[in-house]
Amino acid sequence: QALDHYHQALPIRREVGDRAGEATTLNNIGLVYNRLGDRQRALDHYHQALPILREVGDRAGEATTLNNIGLVYDRLGDRQQALDHYHQALPIRREVGDRAGEATTRYNIAMAHRAGGDLDQAIRELEHVVDLDRQVDHPDLEADTAILEQLRQQRAEGR
Repeated sequence: QALDHYHQALPIRREVGDRAGEATTLNNIGLVYNRLGDRQRALDHYHQALPILREVGDRAGEATTLNNIGLVYDRLGDRQQALDHYHQALPIRREVGDRAGEATTRYNIAMAHRAGGDLDQAIRELEHVVDLDRQVDHPDLEADTAILEQLRQQRAEGR
């Protein structure tokens, strides 16, 4: 049902020339497709949103979309493409002062490194995540701290 509404909104956004709204709607459509498991359609919509976000100067939206693209590539098993997109999002998150967003992107980077077997890099990123979580009083602080401790334990045990 969400897709129906977004697909109704999209031509209206275009008709009235609301480029920022068009990008947001495209991004939202991408989110729905990603949740439905249709990764290619999600990527198609994110890649349509990205140049519009750049055109309208929405740096925060650009970072969110880059992060979302990274998540899709991660789920597709393309860790390098995922990391490339996360690493594009990260400096923008910092530039716009989005500490919670920075924590999210760093968490995604950490999990990609963990999946690739690089516990040292995953731990370094999670240390940043926990620090950022504390700074913004993030609700994931406890869970992120637990994952950090779990990875430290795995490294200590040589797994």
